[in-house]
Amino acid sequence: MGDKMFEVGDYIVYGSNGVCEVKSVGPIDCPGVSSDKLYYTLRPLYIRDSSVFTPVDNEKVIMRGVMTKAEAEAFVDGINDIDALPISDERKRELEYKKTVNTCDPVELVRIIKTISGRMNQRQSEGKKMTAADMKYIHIAEESLCGELAISLDMDKDEVKNYIATRVDDNLHIA
Repeated sequence: MGDKMFEVGDYIVYGSNGVCEVKSVGPIDCPGVSSDKLYYTLRPLYIRDSSVFTPVDNEKVIMRGVMTKAEAEAFVDGINDIDALPISDERKRELEYKKTVNTCDPVELVRIIKTISGRMNQRQSEGKKMTAADMKYIHIAEESLCGELAISLDMDKDEVKNYIATRVDDNLHIA
């Protein structure tokens, strides 16, 4: 069993679905599913009209509570101290991005945003465009990070970007 059970009304980060609200906890009425197994019914906040059912003891998908407001504020204030990802092998760049995004860890998401922002600036100065992989992964990382912070800080997702911009060195674009 994970660290703790989540309750109805909790907001949690659930893998690539991002922030979800726990709508119910209990057995689900589904053929072939044992009636004594507990499931969370989750409503992803940023994916319209969808529900996710997952066993309470699911170990395969990252499931954790969203940051508290205080944690989120402290996190944003610490963004300047987070380093970019060291990517030594260009051929493995996209693999590294994917692995990093899948952690659903806000620190790792900032690292990927910093890494790609730095590359964007460098490529621009060389007159090159962003690569498709860079565009894809910076978008996923920003959506994931801002999605969680929006709930923790009780803001709109777009407001989060401005909030971060006012508190962080300007070398981090959160687009």
